[in-house]
Amino acid sequence: MEHISETKKSGVTMKGKYLNPKADMTFKLVFGEHPDLVMSLLNALLPLPEDGLIESVEYLTPEMVPENPTKKDSIVDVRCKDQQGRQFIVEMQLYWNEEFKRRVLLNASKAIVRQLDKGEDYSLIQPVYCLSLVNDKAFDYETDEFYHDYAIVDVEHTDRHIEGLRLVFVELPKFKPQSIAERKMAVLWLRFLTEIAEDTVEAPAELMENEATRKALGLVEKSAMTEGQLYAYERFWMSITDERILREAAVKKSYNEGMEKGHIEEKLENAKNLKNNGVSIDLIAKSLGLSPEEIEHL
Repeated sequence: MEHISETKKSGVTMKGKYLNPKADMTFKLVFGEHPDLVMSLLNALLPLPEDGLIESVEYLTPEMVPENPTKKDSIVDVRCKDQQGRQFIVEMQLYWNEEFKRRVLLNASKAIVRQLDKGEDYSLIQPVYCLSLVNDKAFDYETDEFYHDYAIVDVEHTDRHIEGLRLVFVELPKFKPQSIAERKMAVLWLRFLTEIAEDTVEAPAELMENEATRKALGLVEKSAMTEGQLYAYERFWMSITDERILREAAVKKSYNEGMEKGHIEEKLENAKNLKNNGVSIDLIAKSLGLSPEEIEHL
């Protein structure tokens, strides 16, 4: 195994050989600047028919999108279209909450609407696919499945559907290579996204043997980065850490407020029962820590 010594760049102790490909800078470096790589990723992970695979892509100018409630840095997206005019949005979402489903739907819908100028025929609208790579277990706690494919279907007859919009969510923490062993390229790309990080000294042999993932690995090597890129990378993860702290604090505050509210409601209910059973207001107040006025109004 190759030995990588610890070095310091941009004030950060750098261990291993690679940077995490899920970060803003590295994700865009791999999939936002190399059409062959994003094409390979989309063909591997989207539910495209064998005769409808992407043969070429060109990048689109990113649209203005609403920021996530805390920091926009936790969502990275790449936009492109293929030789048929189909449009693709690829998003890396490091944290998840239910609001993001609406965000994904909004962005995909905007990609449909903006295809037409005023007065143009609806027949010109091309399908839109949104691939959301979710690095969070919060998307769906009720299943161990990591791949979620949403389409517009008839509720009674799910084999009937309206073409034009497809939303695919991939939960990276739930992915296991054996889950889709028959789709080699999908496995390789998901291994690249889940197994490569700052402490990776040697990449898996399977990733090095494949031309596309080997190229991607070369792009995220620390030795290929400038001081400025390493500094930007460090700042990105610092902002993600800050966001996580804010989220955890908000959840804890909400929980504590809920517990306090529940405790007060329980005391008032007990006081009401005691009052109805003839216990004096003064005694109830002293026993439960409530004011006489609160008890009188029960």
